[in-house]
Amino acid sequence: MQTKLIIEQHFHGCFGIDFNKASVDDVLYLSKEILKYGIGGIFPTLVTDSVENIKKATAVIKEASQKQTSDMARILGIHLEGIFINPEKKGIHNPKHFLAPTIENYKLVEDDFIKIVTLAPEKVIDAQKQRGTEAKSVSSNENLISYLRSKNIKVQAGHCVGGDLTGCTGVTHLFNAMSDVAHRGETTALSALVDDNIYTEIIGDGIHVSDKALELVFKSKPLDKIILISDSLPITCSDLKEMTFADEKVYYDGIKATSKEGTIAGSTTMIPKIINRLMNTIFNNSTHSAKEREEIVSQLVLNPYNYHNIDLDGSIEWDKDFNIVKVNF
Repeated sequence: MQTKLIIEQHFHGCFGIDFNKASVDDVLYLSKEILKYGIGGIFPTLVTDSVENIKKATAVIKEASQKQTSDMARILGIHLEGIFINPEKKGIHNPKHFLAPTIENYKLVEDDFIKIVTLAPEKVIDAQKQRGTEAKSVSSNENLISYLRSKNIKVQAGHCVGGDLTGCTGVTHLFNAMSDVAHRGETTALSALVDDNIYTEIIGDGIHVSDKALELVFKSKPLDKIILISDSLPITCSDLKEMTFADEKVYYDGIKATSKEGTIAGSTTMIPKIINRLMNTIFNNSTHSAKEREEIVSQLVLNPYNYHNIDLDGSIEWDKDFNIVKVNF
């Protein structure tokens, strides 16, 4: 079967390269090598860092995007994951760099190359309430979410606990670092699952989310609203067994990468392997026909294209067991 090239919208790096610290040459090398894996478009994702470092990393990635050649995965924009999230669900992020999610604070790092922002919606609401009538020139309905939407930036709820997803276009790595499904009250995961208009990132590596939870997602969400991500760490596809990520030492045991305390710090599995795993577990031969499985893969690959309203040249050829046999670009 044949599909479009894969788009990776939540991707911190690989080959030992960390987008928060990379040089222009590092980014260009990564974008060239990653295309060989069938990944034709990337949104380099920045973890929480100082304002100075985020601005520097943004400038580096933006410059690299202007120097790309046709044999490289296209850099489609930056995913700003950190600084506006909830300390209660910080994951591996360093809370010393967190800022209140206000328009003023966003303008400290603002750049037209930022295309996705992960934030905690409940913190946006808190900041808006605290602001009150201090800035009378600004509409009481305007907050960071509405400001980002006015700039055509995708707003994703992540590292959060709130269930009010008003204004959000998606959620970041569903279930991970957010309030879980509950039978009373409103939680982030529950709101995401029942809202057919919300796109949901999901890490299907079998480590971040159990297979039963993955089954729940695929049964409850429209297939065209599920976005597979790797949340790939720089340690992926490298010989590194440990490295500093988000100001913290991360250790890789050959299966997963965690902090010293055991906090999972992103994935070490690329999307093609995640697709292969899903097709041989959740969507195996005994539950789905070959044609159904091909349709599922085609739709999952297509979803980021629709979410971002973009297109890329090139294609992937898969064998019947969903291994990539050829990348055309």
